[in-house]
Amino acid sequence: MSRAPTREFDRSERIGAELLRELTRILQRGVKDPRLGDITLQEVRVSRDLAHAKVFFTCFPLDSDHAAQARLLNGPLAGFLRHELSRGTRLRTMPELRFVHDESILRGERLAALIEQANQPMATTAAADSASGAAAVPPELASQSDPAPEPVPEPGRQP
Repeated sequence: MSRAPTREFDRSERIGAELLRELTRILQRGVKDPRLGDITLQEVRVSRDLAHAKVFFTCFPLDSDHAAQARLLNGPLAGFLRHELSRGTRLRTMPELRFVHDESILRGERLAALIEQANQPMATTAAADSASGAAAVPPELASQSDPAPEPVPEPGRQP
């Protein structure tokens, strides 16, 4: 008995991608509210039963008040956006939209800053070592000497 071929994306992912495209179009062309600022939609995750959709967004500049924009999107604009989505898509029922600020860009910036900060002492030490002509070996390891490896006898020969 053969199984049905597995799909690359399940239905909720396909609908999420369609909602993302349509919401982006609506926000670019249909919403003229200056309180929104510069919003970029990142992802739409639709529940399996297609009743709820989480819309992840980012605000630019990154230090803007994303909580106020989330309140605006989840409050007064939610009904308008859902209505416009129902006009632009062919879904029997439109999922309830919930807008959530996407923290991934801020997390990425913080991680990049931490990595840069951690690399600063290493770069300073390496530059000082190369300027003095010393090998880039930490001082605690420089005092240890490696013993010469013992020769390995060839098979079939007596030492």
